[in-house]
Amino acid sequence: MKQMSRVFVVSALASALVACGGSGGSSSSGETGSVSVGLTDAPTMELSSVNIAFNAIRLKPADGDWLEFSLDETGVVDLLTLQGGVTEPLITNEEVPAGVYNEIRLIIDTDNSYVTKESDGDSQFTLAVPSGEQSGLKLKGDFVVAADSSNSFTIDFDVRKSIVDPQGQALADYMLKPVLRLVDNLEVGAIEGTVDYATIAQTRGTDDVEDTLADCEYNGAVYVYEGADVEPIDLNVTRDGTNPLMVVPVTAQESGSLYEWTAAFLTEGQYTIAYSCQLDNNETDETLEFDGQQNVSVVAGETTVADPIPQP
Repeated sequence: MKQMSRVFVVSALASALVACGGSGGSSSSGETGSVSVGLTDAPTMELSSVNIAFNAIRLKPADGDWLEFSLDETGVVDLLTLQGGVTEPLITNEEVPAGVYNEIRLIIDTDNSYVTKESDGDSQFTLAVPSGEQSGLKLKGDFVVAADSSNSFTIDFDVRKSIVDPQGQALADYMLKPVLRLVDNLEVGAIEGTVDYATIAQTRGTDDVEDTLADCEYNGAVYVYEGADVEPIDLNVTRDGTNPLMVVPVTAQESGSLYEWTAAFLTEGQYTIAYSCQLDNNETDETLEFDGQQNVSVVAGETTVADPIPQP
């Protein structure tokens, strides 16, 4: 049976904390477990860095007060360095009350958070994070810390879906409208594969091909959708309904002529993947042409190798 990713609702609206402290919260049994939370990113393309300054992480037990852990040692993290399964630890083996938790909050230092664009060199652009310093970025949904055991989770911070252009609004050059997933590290696997970009680009540039396809505009990306036999579609964060779970740009192999890609932290189940080499604005609808559409099964703890794109 297909198991869907636990995608938690994220809100950046201001709201008062019921209670906040470093020592509150307890399970009814008095048992404890250790918890580790790391951070990863689903890749983006336009930006060359997305630098987020983290102040603290807060955990909310279902039957207790907020627990807060300082992230002073974490400091500023470039989310674009956390791709292809790379993570940044936020807290490690912290002893907390065992039981059900129903919310995580990431407290952000907005003044020291910014982005850069590859087309503009090292120039910094301001990044608005509404309520990032007060109530924080919120991940709402239940997760369990088991007693007398180590529990490890990862927050997938999808930059491509989260960074939007406010179109001249005065808040900042860019705005963070966070799209986050929380996954149990014991329940996830990965997909990896290769793309023969040179062949695809050459084929698309052939004038005598009937029903000529659009020329490639860049090296391309692999779109990953939850479920089998999903009809591929572009990414548009303003659209209700179907969107890719993640869009993974391909990168040139260090040795060899192919491009490679990895989609990490996927919960066990069925996925559809497809490749496009056309540019995709994350706030508008585009009609993209896809190659290599296929179904892929993900097994927890394993990496599944997708068929080459295009198939030989």
